[in-house]
Amino acid sequence: MDIRIFDSPDQTAAAVAQRVADALACEPSLVLGLPTGRTSIGVYEQLRELHARGRVDFARAVAFNLDEFAGIPPAHPGSFRSFMDRHLFAHVNLPPTHIHFLNGVAEDLDAECERYETAIEAAGGVDLQLLGIGSNGHIGFNEPGDELTARTHRVRLAESTRRDNAALFDGDPARVPREALSMGMGTILKAGGLILMAIGARKAHCVERALRGPISTHLPASFLQLHRRVELYLDRDAAGRLT
Repeated sequence: MDIRIFDSPDQTAAAVAQRVADALACEPSLVLGLPTGRTSIGVYEQLRELHARGRVDFARAVAFNLDEFAGIPPAHPGSFRSFMDRHLFAHVNLPPTHIHFLNGVAEDLDAECERYETAIEAAGGVDLQLLGIGSNGHIGFNEPGDELTARTHRVRLAESTRRDNAALFDGDPARVPREALSMGMGTILKAGGLILMAIGARKAHCVERALRGPISTHLPASFLQLHRRVELYLDRDAAGRLT
């Protein structure tokens, strides 16, 4: 793994954004896998600024988001689609037809997951997948457990994950949906390259275990050890347990 440590969250976000900009400059039709969550907000802010300065072009890029809540429509303010519109899509020149999202209110959620897998495959797979890491070690909405699902699937969210996403629902964890749709770990690991971002001391223990611990379904992030091309972008607090 290529581990890069920065002095501050802002520097970490700026480095990830520049990495994406450089990748798009080399391959304008890049297929990006995009996350949501607090860690990604700084990256999307930096990408907006780069775009405004003419330093990054999304005109030929394609985007697949990692996950979405089940049971809420795309226009709901707590949906991940709304999150992406607010923080990135509404501010850059990524064509709407190039944006791919799971539909949390599809009539058949299992069929929706299969549709998404087919769309990813039709696009030639994800070239560069950005990832965050949950406080319990989840990647996307692949929660710790006795087993993991390889393909895009329906998942029941851990209570810690619902608490972590409460800000999208007026700070009330009880309002966070109990289920979501997520790319599976197998789908994520098929990406050409992976970038994992982590900010803050709260993530330090999971980062250390993901890099140094055994590969375990009880820490989904540990499966990144199996990938041939992983880049970690950490601030000093998130890297605090690494030597």
